[in-house]
Amino acid sequence: MNSSILSDGLPEKRTENPSTSLGAGLSQAEAEKRLQQYGPNALPEQKTHLWLVFLKKMWGPIPWMLEACVVLELILGKYIEAGIIGALILFNAGMSTQQENNAQNALALLKKRLTVNARVLRDGAWQLLPSVDLVPGDVIYLRMGDLVPADAKVVSGQISLDQSSLTGESMAVEAAESALTYEGTIVVRGEATAIVSETGIRTRFGKTAELVRVARSTGQLEKIVFSIARHLVILDIILVAIVLAYAVFSGLPMQDMLPFALILLVASVPVALPATFTVATALGAVTLSKNGVLVTRLSSIEEAASMQVLCTDKTGTLTENKLEVSEIIAFSPNSQQDVIHLAVMASDAATQDPLDKAILEKAKKAGVDLHINDSRQRFVPFEPATKRSEAFFNQNDHILRIMKGAPQIISTFDSNLDEKFTQLVDGLSSKGLRVLAIASGTDDIVQVAGLVAFQDPPRPDSANLISRLKKLGIRVIMITGDGLITAKSIASIIGIGDRASLGESLQIPQTGSDEDYDVYAEVLPEMKYQLVKKFQKKGMVVGMTGDGVNDAPALKQAEVGVAVSSATDVAKAAASLVLTSPGLSNLVAAIETSRRIYQRMLTYTLNKIIKTIEIVFFLSFGLIFFHTFVTTPLLMILLIFTNDFVTMSISTDQVKPSPLPNRWNVRSIVWGAVCIALPILALSFGIFWYAHSVLQLPLANLQTLLFVMLVYSGQGTIYLVRERGHFWLSLPSKWMLIGTSADILVVGLLATQGILMAPIQIMLVVEVFGVICVYLMALDLIKVPIFAKLHLN
Repeated sequence: MNSSILSDGLPEKRTENPSTSLGAGLSQAEAEKRLQQYGPNALPEQKTHLWLVFLKKMWGPIPWMLEACVVLELILGKYIEAGIIGALILFNAGMSTQQENNAQNALALLKKRLTVNARVLRDGAWQLLPSVDLVPGDVIYLRMGDLVPADAKVVSGQISLDQSSLTGESMAVEAAESALTYEGTIVVRGEATAIVSETGIRTRFGKTAELVRVARSTGQLEKIVFSIARHLVILDIILVAIVLAYAVFSGLPMQDMLPFALILLVASVPVALPATFTVATALGAVTLSKNGVLVTRLSSIEEAASMQVLCTDKTGTLTENKLEVSEIIAFSPNSQQDVIHLAVMASDAATQDPLDKAILEKAKKAGVDLHINDSRQRFVPFEPATKRSEAFFNQNDHILRIMKGAPQIISTFDSNLDEKFTQLVDGLSSKGLRVLAIASGTDDIVQVAGLVAFQDPPRPDSANLISRLKKLGIRVIMITGDGLITAKSIASIIGIGDRASLGESLQIPQTGSDEDYDVYAEVLPEMKYQLVKKFQKKGMVVGMTGDGVNDAPALKQAEVGVAVSSATDVAKAAASLVLTSPGLSNLVAAIETSRRIYQRMLTYTLNKIIKTIEIVFFLSFGLIFFHTFVTTPLLMILLIFTNDFVTMSISTDQVKPSPLPNRWNVRSIVWGAVCIALPILALSFGIFWYAHSVLQLPLANLQTLLFVMLVYSGQGTIYLVRERGHFWLSLPSKWMLIGTSADILVVGLLATQGILMAPIQIMLVVEVFGVICVYLMALDLIKVPIFAKLHLN
């Protein structure tokens, strides 16, 4: 972000009333005619063909390993095995492509609600319209924080533009009367009126500003699972080396060992991981789209699960942002009518500022002439650094200066004020009202005329929202530019707390902990960035809400940057989550969705580690100790298909969100999986011993039975670990139940009918199923205290 955004300097600005100099703007009828002529102010989106997406899914480390298996199997003449592995590759690619397409469609629908708006003069009235509806000749109003919606020529006022998106130059460029502004540049200072000259593909930038990046990036969660899988592959390579060494020593034929060794390696690869992640994030995106949350960086869904601190603005986020003048206090010799009259003179309808709009609405009801600003000579809009706006009028050959702003700032211009002024401001602020002081005079003598108090009550859902966030283990801190008393009042009402500090304390080295504060008041936008950095230095995952251009650095710095629905275009571009409806209730949905994805992927990870340990050790030690292949390469391929790909249904599981912020503790996850895998491995060898020594099954039938055992125990393991508590505490999703039921029935049918394997009796299949169910139920009693001790939740 350009440093000039955070500058305290205030260049001189001149804003005339555009309604006077430019008439009534275009009529709606003329605008619609030009829209037909020039087309919308946007470029057609180019969609990637689905078949290209599909082909890309077959390019990567995991597909390469499977494709190598296909080639080797074909060379060895094992066409059935090659066909099954090829089906795995196509299934993975097809599922991933379909789910990504569903996610993109959901995001496209939501993006229609996230439009760049422009202030446009139509039929003599200022209104907010989507920038896509702009046409050449439209009169627009630009202010700090806007993305310029089209190429336009400035006709009045002065602005500073960040044109780095066009030129790469970080220095702001000044644009005064007759200067050209270009679509996609950022207004970093000032206000101006301009006339649109070019739209759509005819603009210099050549496209509408891209606010939302939906390209998928690999998040921390996926990196961790891949890291675990990589270590499993390394373990598997060691076992394969041992097995091959044993084969050479024992004289086993290498044409049988090579496919076995390769399949053993594939068994430890998370074959279904890409599709599982795609399905999980796609379902998360769809869920969030239904809850009015646009994800501009998909990794933020994962990061939201770990968020510990949320720094949130007050106005429009925790309050309704429906300001109306609540009280007017006039100081002698002024009347209330005089105060509102002066307030109008220091306001401007074109800015669409909520305070200005409330003043103008009150003035209209009071019968104040709103055309008084037609004779205004100069106007300096409100800026956070100065906390005031100013207007200058020529009155009887003298310059009349009118100021409107924060009482503590305006009061410094009037030396005649006493303690009564402060008491009045504090009294209004203690009611939760926002107070502005109105003053007028000359450059040398300025007198405060009165106070205007605005009511912006807390949103009806704010108290419940704060309670829900706290129950989720998230600490909420309110940061606001309002006065300390007002901020404390609102924070206390909605349950944040009343431990408050001025924002300036963030810039002073503290001997104590600033974490004791619930509220930071009179905060400048740049202080929000400092607050985020402070918490991050303490090792916390921070969420930040914002709506202004100067909030962009803090939104970008935070792990979870949240732009509220009323945010400026620049704030939305910097954020990773954009809310499309007022308030923060949708953020709770994002957090809960994120934590559900974490729980599902934790289930996937635990299951993958457990099954890898069971399968690779069972196959390797079975060959070494019993001098026989406990299963065939074909059955191993079927095992991958029936186990790994059915586990994709985990991404649909009905899980409860984590009660507290999540942190990936790899050591605990691995130890928890090992503690479950070892008893299951013991069960596998127990069934093998019983079938081999007691039942004395022939080798081919024994391999079939062991295949059934590995499939059924694999499915049972999913249900064992999907709940960190007892498995019966919640019901799985219908897709999990359908997938598991189909898996059990199909494998049982193949085994009993002798399809692709030697047949076994149906009673053996039923007995194996029953033994595994009883065993895993007993293992559940051991699992719960182990997971609790390892803090797996």
